[in-house]
Amino acid sequence: PTRHQAPSHHLSSVHKNYNFSMAAFPSTSVLYMLSLVLASLSLALAGDFNKDFAITWGDGRAKILNSGQLLTLSLDKASGSGFQSNNEYLFGKIDMQIKLVPGNSAGTVTAYYLSSQGSKHDEIDFEFLGNLSGDPYILHTNMFSQGKGNREEQFYLWFDPTADFHTYSILWNPQRIIFSVDGTPIREFKNAESVGVPYPKNQAMRIYSSLWNADDWATRGGLVKIDWSKAPFTASYRNFSANACIWSSGASSCGSSTPSSNSSNNAWLTEDLDTTIQARLQWVQKNYRIYNYCTDAKRFPQGFPPECAMSS
Repeated sequence: PTRHQAPSHHLSSVHKNYNFSMAAFPSTSVLYMLSLVLASLSLALAGDFNKDFAITWGDGRAKILNSGQLLTLSLDKASGSGFQSNNEYLFGKIDMQIKLVPGNSAGTVTAYYLSSQGSKHDEIDFEFLGNLSGDPYILHTNMFSQGKGNREEQFYLWFDPTADFHTYSILWNPQRIIFSVDGTPIREFKNAESVGVPYPKNQAMRIYSSLWNADDWATRGGLVKIDWSKAPFTASYRNFSANACIWSSGASSCGSSTPSSNSSNNAWLTEDLDTTIQARLQWVQKNYRIYNYCTDAKRFPQGFPPECAMSS
């Protein structure tokens, strides 16, 4: 099996000048301290991969190590590998620390996403498109509601995602979806039902991740193939946490009267972006976003999708 096939119009050939410098980042030292705090919090909340996830494919290429504190996926010429969460969620704030495939990762994709099932499925995607050594990964994001996707935004990162673990987060509540990296928001998708756009709010989703061969499209539109002499390729995961509504037997844990579900721990259910965080989002989008479907006029000659008028 592979991660769902990307559309033929995939956008991974998009490029622009890339600057690894952090100089433009406002209050870098403050953000660094914040990232340390977030890392310590995620350590405190870290789950057990043996309890929280099941390896679903790969014939031994996926491994749970260190008493459930580390999970690795690997890819070789014969197969990739993947896992999924044991729980289903309907809204939540979900964090995972990931260290991506180092070196020449061209043609590989590490996918990390939430998805329901069926042709009318909902889905929230992080996909990390590998590249030649020295070239930056492309972080590809997408959002599906009622089976409709084609809402791609792509980013470079302001660090080397293969050198260490970084926290990739999805905040999903009834009003908005926020994609974040190390606590810094990179994308917001607002509920646009008021203008006729379906929003994922009724279908529970599991967490999935896979490492797979996508060299027909992943790097420069498929021009750069996997160098199998570098296999096996390995991505690593740790410090999963989910402050979320667990869906089970047709009911949500957030609908119960348990103290935890009514406490400030569920502040994420109504969370939005304050002025300071909005400024950080805009900084990322100005400096590191390399593709936004809401500005691709060639793709939408009849006019942009209605939710684009609500995008930041």
